[in-house]
Amino acid sequence: MTSQDPVIQGLEVYRVGGAVRDARLGWPVVDQDWVVVGATFEAMRERGFRPVGRDFPVFLHPVTQEEYALARTERKQGHGYTGFEVHANPEVTLEEDLARRDLTINAMAETLDGELIDPFNGLEDLDARILRHVSPAFIEDPLRVLRTARFLARYQGLGFVIADETLALMRQLAVNGEIAHLVAERVWQETENALGEPHPQAYFETLQDCGALKALMPELAADDAELTSALARMARLPEDNGHLARWRWARLCEHLDEPSRQALEERLRIPNAWRDLARQVRLTRELRDEAAERTPQAERVLRWLNAIDAWRRSERVAPLLSLVSLQDETLAADLSLAWRLASQVSPRQLVDEGFKGGKLGQELARRRQAEIEAALAGD
Repeated sequence: MTSQDPVIQGLEVYRVGGAVRDARLGWPVVDQDWVVVGATFEAMRERGFRPVGRDFPVFLHPVTQEEYALARTERKQGHGYTGFEVHANPEVTLEEDLARRDLTINAMAETLDGELIDPFNGLEDLDARILRHVSPAFIEDPLRVLRTARFLARYQGLGFVIADETLALMRQLAVNGEIAHLVAERVWQETENALGEPHPQAYFETLQDCGALKALMPELAADDAELTSALARMARLPEDNGHLARWRWARLCEHLDEPSRQALEERLRIPNAWRDLARQVRLTRELRDEAAERTPQAERVLRWLNAIDAWRRSERVAPLLSLVSLQDETLAADLSLAWRLASQVSPRQLVDEGFKGGKLGQELARRRQAEIEAALAGD
């Protein structure tokens, strides 16, 4: 976008936030965000900008669909992420707009000609690899605890750390109970995004360190040793698993019993696909643990295949067997053979033989179990 764009010609426009940060960091720039200083709602609409929401000063460019926000300030009015009064008018300056942002590395702006505007020394912190809050107003928004942890999950591999004074404010937000006012959807959104970052364990380690994990996900925070093991598991995933973030979450939660996992899922309102995979991984862990104590019984393996809905969703089996192989290659090979033989038992064949109704289901289970027994016995 340049000043030659007729839609923005004559407006005081600045590129802000993540695009400025990541361009200087050498990180891929995905989205461009812009701030407009000195304009009104009416002026933006007259130029063809489409407002996002009724009362929020953010607009979509009529051609590029990029976000243009009027410079604004925010004042705390209530609890949680939504407890703010937004003030946007032509008198709000660029520096006032940047001052409301969370971290110094996110509070930089550029003119359309690429000149850096950096009133809070964000570039200095970027070079020093420090995540530091812009102002004491950081403590007004508990969502910033999660955002800061997520940025660490993204940039930890580049050597970033959280400033001690910023971590102290994050702990204060956890202690004073403000973080408990965050709505489940925002907590999960930040968590899901963090699970897709290069170092997702840093997100959960940070939340545990500042006390936020206990408030938001007490099931995971209950035992430091278990959490450490769970975070290590997140790096050990099946090959060609697809849905990287979803698998990381499933591995993180696999040690939780059914009531604990369900309580966590309900609290965060986790999508059904994520819940289902977490359940499958837990069931597979139970099968593996039982097999470590004694030779796996055909009945137990059949019950596992039924529980993961293997007969209708056969694509689920291979990644779960790959998961087993990370810890027990012999068991994985036995289970793979058992699955291959059992899956060849055709319901259609039994129908042709005259089985129907309840007897069809009973015979199908019997023959599948017999194939599994043969596989486990090495026949």
